[in-house]
Amino acid sequence: MKTWGITNAGLVRSENQDAYAVFQTGAFHAAVVCDGMGGTNGGRVASAIAVSRFEEELRSALRDNMTAAQVRQAMLSAIACANDAIRQEAARNAEYQHMGTTLVCAVTRPDMAIIGNIGDSRAYHVGKGGIRQVTKDHSLVQMMVDRGDLTPEVAKSYPGKNFITRAIGTETTVLCDIFHLDVGKGDYLLLCSDGLSNLLDDQEILFEVVHGVYKQNCCKRLLNIAKNRGAPDNVTAILLMNI
Repeated sequence: MKTWGITNAGLVRSENQDAYAVFQTGAFHAAVVCDGMGGTNGGRVASAIAVSRFEEELRSALRDNMTAAQVRQAMLSAIACANDAIRQEAARNAEYQHMGTTLVCAVTRPDMAIIGNIGDSRAYHVGKGGIRQVTKDHSLVQMMVDRGDLTPEVAKSYPGKNFITRAIGTETTVLCDIFHLDVGKGDYLLLCSDGLSNLLDDQEILFEVVHGVYKQNCCKRLLNIAKNRGAPDNVTAILLMNI
């Protein structure tokens, strides 16, 4: 597995409240993207805590001979620990009382990938069949799309698009969606915050991932497109390539 990542404050926000990590432990490669919320400092603190604690817990839990079910449980435990760590910090500091963060993560081996998601940061799978959004946004706008009140096209620019219905750190327990994928040689996974996915459609992402000559520059190219479109939010992207 080859991996690349990038994060940037964008062109409007003065602070980058996104955080990410890409790491290898034994036979596994893992990645996580968090997009914080909760005031001037709270979002930055929440995303940083979530990424750090998630990585720490997964590194200690993963073993090469684990089954997919065991990997799934290790991921859920790491997310629960991240949730607790944010809540504990918020309890110690009133300034962080309402902080929280989205989280999207992937744990991969050459034969499989397990994706976890809370909030509206996303995971995409790019393979022989094209691009597919693996995760589903936990947002009010997505609920309206599911009910048939909005089309996906209208939802892209609908007011209140960023109101999320799930987050890490805001409740004592957190409900995480888990997805199991079969990945083939040459397949890609892209994890990103909504600062990217709000500005690029699936086919644009597919083109940059598949047709870009230098894969190590893919995340930077995606960031540059977001900047050329104003980048009103923080932008984070991680690309994983199954070699």
